[in-house]
Amino acid sequence: MSPPRRRRELDESDVRIRPNPRGSRPRTKERPRHEDSTAGWVLAVDRGRYTVMLGGPDTPDADEQLVTAMKARELGRAGVLVGDHVALVGDVTGATGSLARIVRVEERTSMLRRSADDVADAVEGAAERPIVANADQLAVVTALADPEPRPRMVDRCLVAAYDAGMDPLLVLTKADLTDPAPFLAAYAPLDVPYVVTSRAADGTLVGLDEVRARLADRVTVFIGHSGVGKSTLVNALVPGTARATGEVNDVTGRGRHTSSSAVVVRLPAGGWVVDTPGVRSFGLAHIDPDRILRAFPDLAAGTGECPRGCTHDEPECGLDEFVASGGAGPAGPARLDSLRRLLRSRAGTDEPAPPPGE
Repeated sequence: MSPPRRRRELDESDVRIRPNPRGSRPRTKERPRHEDSTAGWVLAVDRGRYTVMLGGPDTPDADEQLVTAMKARELGRAGVLVGDHVALVGDVTGATGSLARIVRVEERTSMLRRSADDVADAVEGAAERPIVANADQLAVVTALADPEPRPRMVDRCLVAAYDAGMDPLLVLTKADLTDPAPFLAAYAPLDVPYVVTSRAADGTLVGLDEVRARLADRVTVFIGHSGVGKSTLVNALVPGTARATGEVNDVTGRGRHTSSSAVVVRLPAGGWVVDTPGVRSFGLAHIDPDRILRAFPDLAAGTGECPRGCTHDEPECGLDEFVASGGAGPAGPARLDSLRRLLRSRAGTDEPAPPPGE
């Protein structure tokens, strides 16, 4: 039987340290600048895939090239909207099966957004839903009949346009069914430009030339509730677009949703239209009332005598005396009534403030 082996004592030379392959390079917070990226403009979004046109709105029709892209991981949770100007890397050939990456979203000049729903209007910090970026005109499309116009919805869209710094435009459809004058009278003090369309006996749309003139060389968002004729207008303005259209529900009197996503369409005579899905509510909880007031420069000068934190729709508001003294001109009273109507629309109520002493 052999004697037991004596165990050798260990020292530092027996220690073996394996290098960590993941820690072999020092970490850095610097991200690639992608200086060789290609500029693009987002035309549509569908389940995480973005249809991007190389260049931007000024790209000639003959040079239009579309690519499919995905959002790069380095963008994190930052959203990419229809209308965004982006930087692309990867395969930008547009070949079938190719996929580029969006690595940067450029600074936005405007962003149309709404709160989640009408209920959220009374909740501080309600979730916002961005709709379209970098548009310069908001066309509020409403039918004069079938379905009946919803002035509160129109007011809210106007507030959103003023908040986003976009020029508003009223597009009234189905004027062959009723006289547009009573509806337009309520918006005359706001000086909002408008166009009116109707359907002739042979089924063609009348008033398209006026619509085209208002849309020329601009990026315009069409918005309105379902069934008012947004997609019908787009199909008439851009033959071959084939945006889905629908009819009005006989029971509710409201339109059925047809378009399911926002998409940018080039107009043959110049300009772009963003056709959006029909909306049935337009929450405004995210909007500061002072931003609405900026759209009324003739009234803004009279807020110096308002109490601190004035909502501009209360008995102590300094605008009443300012308007009564002629500070806003002959149209001042009507303009003030319109401003307060918009403020009440933002707050979710159409009721006027109580008079002093009540």
